[in-house]
Amino acid sequence: MQQLWRYLQSALGVIFRHPITGTSVIPVLPDGNIVLIRRSDNGLWSLPGGIVNWGEDIPTSLERELEEETGLKIVSMGRLVGVYSSPNRDPRFHSICVAVEVNVSGSFEVQDKLEVLDIRAFTPGDIPKDELSHDHRQQLQDYFSGATRLA
Repeated sequence: MQQLWRYLQSALGVIFRHPITGTSVIPVLPDGNIVLIRRSDNGLWSLPGGIVNWGEDIPTSLERELEEETGLKIVSMGRLVGVYSSPNRDPRFHSICVAVEVNVSGSFEVQDKLEVLDIRAFTPGDIPKDELSHDHRQQLQDYFSGATRLA
């Protein structure tokens, strides 16, 4: 019984004491505009993205999250912008976020209406930098500067 309890404690530690892996998608339209979503939980603008599902790789997660939140499809993967792991980057829990640039096409259609209030394309100069959720300001700053960040 004691051995079973140790296994259970270890399993719970793995589940609850380790960061969650997520993605941020930097969707670039053919005209160079960047697509952002307005989150329903805090009303702020955000890059599409979310938690990587069990059994899912990063590219699949990027495709799924982008389609769920914007209706857009990935035409091609761009560059890795960064891996962001600060314990304070997400106010809900400790997460590690992989941010990737992607070229996209299609038309806006929110599939997950519980998470997304609005979708909009912004020119780089019109992105509402003071209204961005999480650490997405840093992710976009790194994207526009050409940096690849490990933070």
